[in-house]
Amino acid sequence: MAPAFSASDHEFMARALRLAERGLYSTTPNPRVGCVVVSDGLVVGEGWHVRAGGQHAEVHALHAAGERARGATAYVTLEPCSHHGRTPPCAEALLAAGVKRVVAALQDPNPLVAGQGLAMLRQAGVLAECGLLAAEAQEINIGFVARMTRARPWLRLKLAASLDGKTALQNGASQWLTGPAARQDGHRWRARACAILTGIGTVRHDDPQLNVRGVEGHAGVSRQPLKVVVDSRLALPLDARVLDAGGVLVAAAVADRAKSEALVQRAAEVVLLPGSGGQVDLPALLAELARRGINEVHAEAGCGLSGSLLRAGLVDELLLYLAPCLIGDAARGMFDLPPLDSLAGKRTLLIRDVRSLGPDLRLLARFS
Repeated sequence: MAPAFSASDHEFMARALRLAERGLYSTTPNPRVGCVVVSDGLVVGEGWHVRAGGQHAEVHALHAAGERARGATAYVTLEPCSHHGRTPPCAEALLAAGVKRVVAALQDPNPLVAGQGLAMLRQAGVLAECGLLAAEAQEINIGFVARMTRARPWLRLKLAASLDGKTALQNGASQWLTGPAARQDGHRWRARACAILTGIGTVRHDDPQLNVRGVEGHAGVSRQPLKVVVDSRLALPLDARVLDAGGVLVAAAVADRAKSEALVQRAAEVVLLPGSGGQVDLPALLAELARRGINEVHAEAGCGLSGSLLRAGLVDELLLYLAPCLIGDAARGMFDLPPLDSLAGKRTLLIRDVRSLGPDLRLLARFS
């Protein structure tokens, strides 16, 4: 039988979830976790996981609580870890602090934990419960859960289009369809991702930096996601701006030793992932990114790569910015997809969020 949680349990776990969100831009490859320690109905300590290699949320909260943690309840958004990684197990820290009850929102999907943290607490006589606001906790760590349960990151495909569904003029011009508020919002979505993915066509047409600008995490912690360029024939110009700051992975389908060495000199890494038709094996690329600890991938690509990702079943979520304009049928569409013989073959989406950003609309949708 599932535990019966009180109104105050919900209140304190909601507070822990808000703390977890403070690590939205900085914890990769670790999950985002918040913790609140409560004694006699009062918060005596709280904390969140700031960055990989640093102290976990529970340790921050226990340090803040001090002796007041003895006999208290700890609300944590993810099951306390039970294994030695870069830091000692949080389950042991909770036991050492004398906590008598632990409420976790979500069981850790990491096979190294997967219920063992809760079991360790229960064996020591702690009342350990799980499942409070689990859906909300999973949303915060959607990429971590995806990587742990299916060995593939969560892929969010971002597009900016006119109301008639066009992303660029026939000549490729696309700057700027949307306004400053939408573009800044896009940078916030980039910032939460572990990698930003694009194709060689976008690099050639737009010469993007593909970095995060104007976004800073809590406590001044910030980082730049890995930049990933799908470039089957290693045609990436060596003076492309995407190479300027390093942190670039180039996925190719055809070996070219001289070009690979030149890219390495520009601080890029080349990985060879040949697929059918001389193209990059996109599922293999996502598997490789998962192996590297990438939880969330933010894709910004042209209709060719966007269509290929959709056809391969690799897109989990669409982030669509719609500008209040029309640019005509001859302009470029969002996806290169084969024609349908009937509407029975259409891909249906569940709209999860719609909001205004200046004059533009932002839609967040998942495939149903």
